Amino acid sequence: MPEFIFAALAFPEIDPIIFQMGPFAIRWYGLGYVVGILFGWWYSRRLAATPRLWAHNKPAMTPADIDDFLIWAAVGIVAGGRVGYILFYDLPRYIAEPLAIFSVWEGGMSFHGGLLGVILAMIVFSRRRGINTWSLFDVIAAGVPVGLGLVRCANFINSELWGRVSDVPWAFVFPNGGPFSRHPSQLYEALLEGAVLFAVLAWFIWSRGRLKTPKFIGGAFIAGYGLVRIFVEFFREPDAHIGYLVGDWLTMGMVLSLPMVLAGIWAMATARPAAAPAEANDRA
Repeated sequence: MPEFIFAALAFPEIDPIIFQMGPFAIRWYGLGYVVGILFGWWYSRRLAATPRLWAHNKPAMTPADIDDFLIWAAVGIVAGGRVGYILFYDLPRYIAEPLAIFSVWEGGMSFHGGLLGVILAMIVFSRRRGINTWSLFDVIAAGVPVGLGLVRCANFINSELWGRVSDVPWAFVFPNGGPFSRHPSQLYEALLEGAVLFAVLAWFIWSRGRLKTPKFIGGAFIAGYGLVRIFVEFFREPDAHIGYLVGDWLTMGMVLSLPMVLAGIWAMATARPAAAPAEANDRA
């Protein structure tokens, strides 16, 4: 394997722990989740409070509904992300060390698991509140990319989930990635899953009025994330305990993302404008 130490950029010396007092520590990784959830809450409230974005100028939910869903979302992300990582990526270890399941501060979260956790939370919550489930999907999905981007930056700071060996001018030698320069695949994901995907969804919402067609924004997010993840997997080193599933290219991340692309395309293709409110029909 070629060694590209001399062409590599110096890895920034950023402590993964922001602040620590005894056993209590605040890490960039955890902060990324917290800030991402809070931003998603704020942005979702703003969307729910802007009638012109919705069919017939009638939002499918209120800011108060978003306030109440915040805890549901947090539980779905953390619980689903943790369970997904255990099942999809490292089940033998957690069978051997069951207490390690609760060591969430050490990392080990799966986006795909977190997504499933939030979807379940949205289905239950929307049915209890009488909210259009697809519209809730749309509103929550609109702000998720920001949290994804922040967490990927934290992955970079933690020197984890690094990329494949490379001699590109912007490659880094990661502290725990061996003596080879590697793609900063975490930053690729932060840019594409975070900034670019957020901008695309915002354009659909604010310029194209796509909240008026329930299911479209949620589908665009799912398909967009899946496509980005598949693309970045070509630059990302697969998990050591899993490796490549086929040849030297197919990874677990690709396998889990392909159904997302298909489901997202289906959602966008089948999205239809929301029907007029019942009270409007009665007056007609």
